[in-house]
Amino acid sequence: MKAADLFSHTEFKEVLNVISDGLFFSDGTGNTLWVNDASEKILNTPKEKLIGKNVTELEAENIMNPSVTRLVLESRNTITTLQSSYGGRKYIVTGHLLRLEEEDLVVVHSRDITNAVATSDKLEETERLIRNYSREIKQMKDQPLPPKQKFIGSGKSFRDLNDLVEKAAGVNTTILITGETGVGKNAVAEQIHELSDRHNKPFVHINCGAIPESLFESELFGYKKGAFTGANTAGKAGLVKMAEGGTLFLDEISEIPIHLQPKLLQLLQNKTYLPVGETATQEADIRIIAATNKDLYEMMEKGSFREDLYYRLNIVPIYVPSLKERPEDIFPLLQSNLKYFNHLHGEMKHFSSQVIDILLNYEWSGNIRELENLVERLVVTSRASKITPEDLPEKIQSFSSEAATYILKDDESLNEAMERIEKSIISETYRKYKTTRKAADVLGMSQSGVMRRIKKYGIKPDQQ
Repeated sequence: MKAADLFSHTEFKEVLNVISDGLFFSDGTGNTLWVNDASEKILNTPKEKLIGKNVTELEAENIMNPSVTRLVLESRNTITTLQSSYGGRKYIVTGHLLRLEEEDLVVVHSRDITNAVATSDKLEETERLIRNYSREIKQMKDQPLPPKQKFIGSGKSFRDLNDLVEKAAGVNTTILITGETGVGKNAVAEQIHELSDRHNKPFVHINCGAIPESLFESELFGYKKGAFTGANTAGKAGLVKMAEGGTLFLDEISEIPIHLQPKLLQLLQNKTYLPVGETATQEADIRIIAATNKDLYEMMEKGSFREDLYYRLNIVPIYVPSLKERPEDIFPLLQSNLKYFNHLHGEMKHFSSQVIDILLNYEWSGNIRELENLVERLVVTSRASKITPEDLPEKIQSFSSEAATYILKDDESLNEAMERIEKSIISETYRKYKTTRKAADVLGMSQSGVMRRIKKYGIKPDQQ
């Protein structure tokens, strides 16, 4: 059978036209015998202009370049190459030489691999990005961790606090820092030390609540050799001695044992102290800063804190507002901590706009400490680079759902909704602070304005 006879059967050609791959047939001299519909489309040339022509002519007309048929006939072997069509699509083209009884037949098979190449290109691009990303992470980890910025804010409350801190840093007197748990009282103490003329001397932080009562005196003032059973045979310098020339920060001052308060008073008044077992007092060149989240005045009235010690500590009082009182500082605190913990853990996370909205309106009962812990948790546990509401703890997600109730209820006008919200805010503030004067200060209103609304809404101090 001659090769040309194969294509005299209509049914045979119909079967070949069903195939989506291109099929190009030529005889042993390179003359085109027949092409299927797919090959016609790939070559962008009608069958009538292909059949009967030699592949060298078609190659000269740039219809195919190179001609795989020509390469097969020259090499007498199977040839595979990659070619592009007019439309920019890519094909893997394989030519086969078939030896029939009377003559040779060359079959060229073309398969569209455009999508596969694109996927491969994307894979290579992804791998390149991963390599770059890994390199950036390694560079970040190799860089020294910058110091954590602790004293952050931009609102009026923070500016007022910063002004007071700067003034306090310039005088060598005792300071009492008060505020809720987690507001950053230690950061305020450190800032005062850094701005003072003692900044190049030690800053010794003592948590009075963390030292056992039986060891408090010896830890604070030190002890002489052999002062008590189990003591270091060489004696020990106390924390006061370690702070010489610098600042001694007494955190949680309310926890100092009542029987040791007179000795602390001596240190405050005379800048002298007596190590355990010694008979001669020692002088201390230190600046003392104390901090507490408790009401020392109330403790004084109850007899659990000495009156003379209270007044000696409270020479320059500094109140650190909670995050509820300085909401404008929440965003810079979030961003600063996100940058720090990204660097610390080698991540490149960022907050979605929805998360920022939720966190700006969250109550932050744990203040800055809660904020810092949350940001680190999100950097470590979020699965994607963008931190979304689904990454937030259930507690905050629930709070966000509750906050969403501040929208118009069914059959409620805007004025009615505003009054409902106003009543809720004033009621909660009055319940918390107990007096109209303090509530007015917190709300930024006049006292008479608060009193009018309390009367209007029938609010009582214990109303939830």
